Amino acid sequence: MSRSDLLSTLMREHRDGLVSYAEKMLGDHGLAEDIVQETIIRAWRNSDRLLGMDGSVRGWLFTVTRHLVIDWVRKPHARREVVGVTYNDPVSGTEGTDAVHDALVVRPLLRRLSPEHRAVLVHIYLCDRSIQETAGILGVPAGTVKSRQHNALRKLRGAVRPEAA
Repeated sequence: MSRSDLLSTLMREHRDGLVSYAEKMLGDHGLAEDIVQETIIRAWRNSDRLLGMDGSVRGWLFTVTRHLVIDWVRKPHARREVVGVTYNDPVSGTEGTDAVHDALVVRPLLRRLSPEHRAVLVHIYLCDRSIQETAGILGVPAGTVKSRQHNALRKLRGAVRPEAA
């Protein structure tokens, strides 16, 4: 397979899935398309590696897309432009036990939370941000972030183990 064949195959077979995946994380179709464009560029730059790859090219593409989304969300411009951005799908690809566990257990639990509480947990635990950073991104006081974190964790504990609530 040539480099140009690889590129057209990637676009034909994976573009829509990658855009949908990035859009779920970002909540913005245009931005998701930009992220996927960069993913395809990186695939083009690494075409020799991809052509000789034993593993899943699809998995590689989803991993690159996920990393690009995380990088974008962490950039200072994203913090100012998209206040309260939610990061809904931190799992890369659709393979593995972690993805199955998240799909069956974690996601339904997170859906029980309000968007405000969910955003705090996502920023603190999935994006590894401090309370101060999270407060700045969400545009709320640090005390509000601490309160939302506490209440969200209490609600999740109650959902998992009712006696812990």
